[in-house]
Amino acid sequence: MYLFRLAMASLANRRFTALLTVFAIALSVCLLLAVERVRTEARASFASTISGTDLIVGARSGSINLLLYSVFRIGNATNNIRWDSFEHFAHSPRVKWAIPMSLGDSHRGYRVMGTSAAYFEHYHYGRGQALQLAQGRAFASDPFEVVLGAEVADALKYRLGEQIVLAHGVATVSLVKHDDKPFTVVGILQRTGTPVDRTLHISLGGMQALHIDWKAGMPAQGAGRISAEQTRSMDLTPQAITAFMLGLNSKIATFTVQREINEFRGEPLLAILPGVALQELWSLMGTAEKALFVVSLFVVITGLIGMLTAILTSLNERRREMAILRSVGARPWHIASLLVLEAFALAFSGVLLGTLLLYAGIAGAQGYVQANYGLYLPLALPSRYEWTLLGAILAAALLMGCVPAWRAYRQSLADGLSIRL
Repeated sequence: MYLFRLAMASLANRRFTALLTVFAIALSVCLLLAVERVRTEARASFASTISGTDLIVGARSGSINLLLYSVFRIGNATNNIRWDSFEHFAHSPRVKWAIPMSLGDSHRGYRVMGTSAAYFEHYHYGRGQALQLAQGRAFASDPFEVVLGAEVADALKYRLGEQIVLAHGVATVSLVKHDDKPFTVVGILQRTGTPVDRTLHISLGGMQALHIDWKAGMPAQGAGRISAEQTRSMDLTPQAITAFMLGLNSKIATFTVQREINEFRGEPLLAILPGVALQELWSLMGTAEKALFVVSLFVVITGLIGMLTAILTSLNERRREMAILRSVGARPWHIASLLVLEAFALAFSGVLLGTLLLYAGIAGAQGYVQANYGLYLPLALPSRYEWTLLGAILAAALLMGCVPAWRAYRQSLADGLSIRL
């Protein structure tokens, strides 16, 4: 215990250097833990985005592109799918349910998706969890009803009964808005931690109603415009959709139906297995993820080397101190233990401060990260792997502390008492 008190007193005597060393280690530990936390939560978010869907079908492009715009609402489709092609496969005897999706509009930076009532019944996420309404109901016969994701409602402070105006395109700031056809908020979904939270859901009829008076990609002007009231009495069956999801009666038929869709002669289509596409997407991101982890690991090593340098640099200044300790009865191993304790105390303080910085950062940036990147970072205790990383850092600090300890151990009493200037 007296060695520990002596080590603390010695660090207090060199408080400025010690604090800088602790802060450097803390920043490196915070970066390492932050990278690990983001990596873990991103992987969990990927895995829980969609569940129970056997096939996702879109215009022929790439499997990752199809997955991104249909599930993650990132990017755009290369082409649309004819409505009769969707009905052809939706009514197949092998298909249990089908969810059509129509994308292309937005509201204040959030994507709008046109779909059917089957979406609320059959879309699952996580471990087979179904969508639940926190407030209100799903859209019904009125085409101008919208159901909000939890994040949209929270970020924009929307409540049931409010009217909102959708915009054409997916830009954050849009110059073309559907001002003449406002939508009424009739429901708000419970939070899922998936892109569903950042989506506004309307019916396919509502999506068709928005563009019923559009010609060549532009809204009609003057007498050519059709009001919302007139739209309600019109046939709102869509001509095309962006993609659709399929649930099959038998998992055994998955590859048969996939091949049938990919070889469909009516138009070029692509059917993908969500799980396979998710793994492919994650493997592409895995390289960057590992590179970032390696960089943060080297930052931690750099912080520990800085600690080692600080202790080694101070050894020459402390040669008389070591000699005095030897002269009053301290054994060589006492001196060595003192330096190892100092290294451990610096590393432990850095690890503790780095962990506190991590949680402070998560608490401060949690809402922003979720709103802008769709990634939920919980204020949870460190995982077993994170504890292992922290233990490895402390073990590395102890090993590095052995270097100055060995030098001090070999330092003679005569050398310490006769400092050469």
